[in-house]
Amino acid sequence: MTRYDNEAERTFVALPPAQGRGFAQTWWGRAWLKALEDAAMDAAQVKTGRRLARAGAVGAVSVRPGRITAVVHDRDRTAHRADVLLERLSDAQWDRFVDMAIERSGHVAALLDRDMPPHLVEDAAAAGIDLLPGMGDLEPECDCGAWDHCGHTAALCYQVARLLDQDPFVLLLMRGRAEGAVLEALQTQGSAPAEAVAPRPEGVDAAEAYAAGQVLPPLPAPPGLGDGPGVPPSLDTEAAAPPGVEPSCLSFLASRTAAEAHRLLAEALRAGHDGRAVGPEPTVAQDAVRLAAGDPGPDVLDRLSDGSGRTREALAAAVRAWRLGGGAALSVLEEEWAVEGDAAARARAALESAWEEDERPSLRARANRWTVVGAPHQLRLDREGRWWPYRREHGRWVPVGGADQDPATALAAAALATGDET
Repeated sequence: MTRYDNEAERTFVALPPAQGRGFAQTWWGRAWLKALEDAAMDAAQVKTGRRLARAGAVGAVSVRPGRITAVVHDRDRTAHRADVLLERLSDAQWDRFVDMAIERSGHVAALLDRDMPPHLVEDAAAAGIDLLPGMGDLEPECDCGAWDHCGHTAALCYQVARLLDQDPFVLLLMRGRAEGAVLEALQTQGSAPAEAVAPRPEGVDAAEAYAAGQVLPPLPAPPGLGDGPGVPPSLDTEAAAPPGVEPSCLSFLASRTAAEAHRLLAEALRAGHDGRAVGPEPTVAQDAVRLAAGDPGPDVLDRLSDGSGRTREALAAAVRAWRLGGGAALSVLEEEWAVEGDAAARARAALESAWEEDERPSLRARANRWTVVGAPHQLRLDREGRWWPYRREHGRWVPVGGADQDPATALAAAALATGDET
């Protein structure tokens, strides 16, 4: 991400078109777009902005405290200056933010790693600091004369969502502090002189410790797990294998078990440190696909295929889905479910707003699957409201990309995978 810095202002060069990808991959990027989409009075203008941003019509983006600016071109190449204003935090709020971040070392580490974990935003909100914008917080200004969000200011917001994905310090700059100023404050206030530090007591009264609750500092970070899983013992011996035991299969299973144990332990440690829940265990059928995704030999693949009740072709499609999105993607591949009630209403609204009237493809719906009439492309909806792109290959529907909240972006991924322009 190329940029030019000038203390409290950063200018980002124009980003390429967003064909085949969503505008926000991170949760905070999606929250930024939700503030735009929930507040805009005209959904058609939001849709136009998304189309302009996807086409690369947004020029260099200037970010400074309280304001973002860019030149946006219409389809006829007419240029408009678009601005979006966001309220700056007060000095007192920034002081509270720094104090809050210092109290939990994980906050500082996350920011330095260009991450914005939910608990950082939640802790800030508890301290009276709204980092992410809410409904109505993104105030538009455009020389086209629109009084609400127009296609130009909406396109600017969609482009900024991509910048936020890469660097949450862009949001902090909009709220009033450049990256250098934030880091300097964290360093200055986080290191008190030695003479100012009171001597540690010999102990703490149990009643006081219990009453302190969340005031006590967090536990230290868990120990590292090393570079990777251990190496299973070698099965290359002169002894003959017992009947029914295939050494190559057993060696592969031991290796993948070690790798999966290492991954699960790392996930559990991260979840415990961040306060998140660990995901559910895979089913036997899912675990067979996970093992097959480890590129085993033909003998192991045959066993996994037979054991999971899949043909080799079906197992290959399942492996492709697993590599794109784990158990969620596998469920979309192999399960068909009826879209009803609120889910159906949300799906219809997403499909209606994703394209201009004259650009909308003809879709034939069945359950949670929408097939493009006259093209080998399909959209599948998962139970979380995300769209997955599929294409038809050799008489079988196969996944060709990851999930996206925008059906147009997902379908573009399916078209790009086949070299079409649908």
